[in-house]
Amino acid sequence: MKRLLPILTLTLLLAACENQTSTPLTSVTVPHNPSTPTSTEPATMPEKIEKTAAEWKSTLTPQQFLVLRQKHTERAFTGEYDEKFDHGTYACAACGAELFTSETKFNSGCGWPAFYAAKAGNTVKLTREPAPDTRTEVTCARCDSHLGHIFDDAPQTPTGQRYCINSVSLKFIPAAATPKK
Repeated sequence: MKRLLPILTLTLLLAACENQTSTPLTSVTVPHNPSTPTSTEPATMPEKIEKTAAEWKSTLTPQQFLVLRQKHTERAFTGEYDEKFDHGTYACAACGAELFTSETKFNSGCGWPAFYAAKAGNTVKLTREPAPDTRTEVTCARCDSHLGHIFDDAPQTPTGQRYCINSVSLKFIPAAATPKK
């Protein structure tokens, strides 16, 4: 019985700590990749977009709605952009906000498009998911659509991070079609 009390106390303390660390993070600015040219204009996010579920359903495909609005995940190795390495920009499929560039895309072998950095500015929001999952969710800062998750498991990249993003959450804009600023 004397051995059980310290173990029980330690278990309760650890549970309390875990509950404290699982609160959502606030929006963070993702560091800009130093090898990517920087614009002289400050990066700003257009006005926030808010729609009802019915409005999102009317503008998204059923698969996009499941992933972007209900936080589902597409099957690995089935997405359109997993092995696409053309030069351009990846925008949110729901609102069109530019989120990632091909300069930060890499082949992680995970089955989903992987990036080591988001575009400069407040383009994405990172939120720590509650226990037991404890992953960090990546959402569009403009429309709050679920994009995927970020992991610190890419030592081969400049940031050490891997944004693991659902293809269905993205729309690719080829470099020639990217609007000039």
